[in-house]
Amino acid sequence: MKSRWWTIAIILGLVVVNYVDRSAISFAASHLRDEFGITTGQYGLISSAFSIGYMLFALLSGPLVDRYGSRRVLIVGMFIWAAATALTPFAGGFIGLILLRILLGAGEAPCFPAATRIASRWLPVHERGKALALIGGVAVSGSLLIGGPILTQLIELVSWKGMFYVLAIAGIVWVIVAYPFLRNSPSEASFVSEKELAYIKSGQAEGEDSGHESKVDWGEILRNRNLWLVGLGYFAWGFMFWAFMYWLPQYLEHEFGLSIKQVGGFSVAPWAAGVVGALAGGILVDRVYKRTESIRSRFLIIGVALLLAGASIAPILFFPGNLTIALICISAGVGFGFITGGIWWVASIDAAPTQPGTAAGFADACFALSGIVAPSVMGFIVSETGTYDGGFIVMSVLCLIGSAAMLFFTKEPERPAGAQLRPEEPEGELTTTS
Repeated sequence: MKSRWWTIAIILGLVVVNYVDRSAISFAASHLRDEFGITTGQYGLISSAFSIGYMLFALLSGPLVDRYGSRRVLIVGMFIWAAATALTPFAGGFIGLILLRILLGAGEAPCFPAATRIASRWLPVHERGKALALIGGVAVSGSLLIGGPILTQLIELVSWKGMFYVLAIAGIVWVIVAYPFLRNSPSEASFVSEKELAYIKSGQAEGEDSGHESKVDWGEILRNRNLWLVGLGYFAWGFMFWAFMYWLPQYLEHEFGLSIKQVGGFSVAPWAAGVVGALAGGILVDRVYKRTESIRSRFLIIGVALLLAGASIAPILFFPGNLTIALICISAGVGFGFITGGIWWVASIDAAPTQPGTAAGFADACFALSGIVAPSVMGFIVSETGTYDGGFIVMSVLCLIGSAAMLFFTKEPERPAGAQLRPEEPEGELTTTS
């Protein structure tokens, strides 16, 4: 395997562990209620607590990644989130769970800013859409796709407490595998061949071959109009994503009377649609960019995808109690939403190519903000109305707002200097050198 894609594969493994860990609590919700006396409203707040830590440290981790490099920050973050996962069965109650979820969010926050920076340093421009679709889309939806069956089986085999221990061990295993190979840039990796290194650099903008930056220019980040609009759109999609990640198992269990094993099986469909959507989005964004050379084309793809995602959820309101229609609508909404999965990160790199970690951290913080809002809002709606309909309405409206922002208010940014649209890859398989 070529060195740059082996590096991307390591990051894909990180994302899978990340999302399986953060979603595990949704499958243990009933056990938490029994063990600690957690109410429905408190469960919503516990779910939101993860994103409090995530949002705060997404803003901090972006500059840390740019300053110290992805490798160091990711490894420290993994140890933090493995510890938070292992300690969850010892939380003791509502406050303990809140604190551990904040700690978990803090540990997981560097994942996508670091992944975005690694993609910009290890890949030429024309390969990033595909790679970031794999990282931000396929790996995310795929981890949730396999996560449901895996987590429910783990609960059956080793109990809900044992499930958290196994997940913590998986994080440590990732560190052991990644430590010898993960580097901040190909220039720092002795195992990258000279031909592959030249190929990567020929497709990068000026300044994109560095392992870390000496300083962070927040003015460039905060004045960037497109980046703010990306944040708004990411918040809109994030509300739907977080709501389903934390509440889909509860929705299927309580609305349709499914057992925990049935919930694990039926929850596969939406995330399978997400995998398809993410793959389609990665292929589409690179092909459209190749033909048009328009950076704004990425925002237009996001806008159309959000419009379709919001429209897909609406029919659930007219067919209450129908499991088939609910699964079709939710799957379509998640599938269309995941078309955007990797494009957010490509847009972040385009917005600030010399500070990709900070720009990605800003966008990720907006996504995390929706992770604070969505679980709590869903919990409030379900507690007050006894139905999920109000949550579905909020999802659709936010997607329409995000779509309008992407379609009508973004503009073509200045093109970074120095990068070829599609450099020619050397013939033959690129081998690594020791």
